[in-house]
Amino acid sequence: MNIFMIIFFLFEAVIGVASSLYILVSLFVVLGYKIVRKCKYGCSLYD
Repeated sequence: MNIFMIIFFLFEAVIGVASSLYILVSLFVVLGYKIVRKCKYGCSLYD
């Protein structure tokens, strides 16, 4: 195989893993933020 194709596939794999981790981390950050607001200010979890 061409070395550039291998590098390209590795680059795409890293981008895919990074975007998946970003989505996973941001999900828990938003949930934590909503729970803290609920406990501290009594706001609804659905706002």
